Amino acid sequence: MKEVKAIVQPGKLAKIREEFSRMSHFPGMTVGKVEGCSHHENPEVPQSLREALTDFSPKVRIEIITPDDRVEEIVTIIHNCAHTSRTGDGIVWVTPVETFHRLRYELE
Repeated sequence: MKEVKAIVQPGKLAKIREEFSRMSHFPGMTVGKVEGCSHHENPEVPQSLREALTDFSPKVRIEIITPDDRVEEIVTIIHNCAHTSRTGDGIVWVTPVETFHRLRYELE
């Protein structure tokens, strides 16, 4: 199992959801509103420390737990839907999941 996480522009979520709805056996996702900032190749010099610490932009965080064989398809969908070649498009990363339990089932 793997966890696919992505931070994307809010306006890209509808397109991503639409593409996931076309996937057979999509494992589901969790979505949350987040704010963030990152290092840019050509950073602008902030006018003040306060400006530097409050330069956040709204984003959407997507989290998906999926079998290993679905990771590439999911990452490709996110990338193709969210990529614009502009600063601030977002990021996607994948991490291993050691254990996974659905809470509706009894533990064995």
